Amino acid sequence: MKPPSSVVQSLQTEAHRLGFELFGVSAAVKPTGFSHLTTWLDQNYHGEMAYFERRREAYSDPQHVLDEVRSLVILGMRYAGGVSRISGPRHAQIASYAAVHIDYHDVIWEKLDNLGEFLTSVIPEARWRGVVDTAPLLEREFAELAGLGWAGKNTMLINPRQGSYFFLSALLTDFELPPSEPFKADHCGTCRRCLEACPTDAFVDAHVLDARRCISYLTIEHRSPIPHDLREGIGDWLFGCDVCQDVCPWNRFAKPPSTEEFREERSQPSFDVIEILKLDDKGFRLRFRHTPLWRAKRRGLLRNACIVAGNLQSVAAVPELTRLLADEEPLIRGAAAWGLGKILRAEHQDLLTARLITETDATVRDEIELALRMLKDSLSPSESPPSQSH
Repeated sequence: MKPPSSVVQSLQTEAHRLGFELFGVSAAVKPTGFSHLTTWLDQNYHGEMAYFERRREAYSDPQHVLDEVRSLVILGMRYAGGVSRISGPRHAQIASYAAVHIDYHDVIWEKLDNLGEFLTSVIPEARWRGVVDTAPLLEREFAELAGLGWAGKNTMLINPRQGSYFFLSALLTDFELPPSEPFKADHCGTCRRCLEACPTDAFVDAHVLDARRCISYLTIEHRSPIPHDLREGIGDWLFGCDVCQDVCPWNRFAKPPSTEEFREERSQPSFDVIEILKLDDKGFRLRFRHTPLWRAKRRGLLRNACIVAGNLQSVAAVPELTRLLADEEPLIRGAAAWGLGKILRAEHQDLLTARLITETDATVRDEIELALRMLKDSLSPSESPPSQSH
């Protein structure tokens, strides 16, 4: 049998060949950060992400992910972050990690399986399991223990030579490998750019994110109507958000991805919001199945698109927003009403009033009434239609 240090060297060489730019090893210890997770959950900062609460105790020990695990190989794979975007009255933005239109889980899992099979070829008796952000594992803490970087004030793992635009994954094994030197320094210093740039003030403090206010959470994980006071802060973000990473000084060192599937020339970080508003179930399925945007479902993505169209005050979106007032999905109808209320046109009052007469869903009715108030408060008396006596 090869000595463990030799196994690590061989694994690292193979990981780099597969496209993992970051590599480190951590012992399978109980993470000290588990107490921070429990505090975060107790504050309800996880919002509707009930899976955190359901698996709360499982995060306390990697043994819950792989029985008798002794080592974790932590890996990072770059994606094209900080990409150039098109802005304008019809353009909605998506997070850079999702802009390649391929499910990164599928790409990384295949490479993890290859790395696991390589481990088996070297140590036949070794058991292993690959993880890509779907198991109850505190990947960022183990990444620090594996020497990959430090947790920034925006809660993202930052590598001093790579920035933060990378996917984390792990290969857990019951074979004991010598651990890497932990990354103990915190190089954020007094910088607070990420905290101050957040459009929705989602950071309670450094290292503490209230997901309920985070644009990424609101546009992806949140299944209900987006709170009214946060909608304008969403701006033109259709799916996810990169603001706290884009402003991070450490990302000026970010390098292009070495993995072909994640290269910038394959990314499309901006969409025509009108095209999104036109999607029916079949169109959504054909365009976004097997991509990260599938997670939002049609109802979530079109809800987001209605809000973006309203924030952009996109007059070109009015026909589609009007049509969506009659969509079978209440979440979309309510967001369409809000979008029309934000695009300040006097004729929208008649549209919304007519819809209010036939609308039966209480939540949607509330949205329509809010939109009518928005129009009434914003339009001058000369722009408002004359009141009719009944």
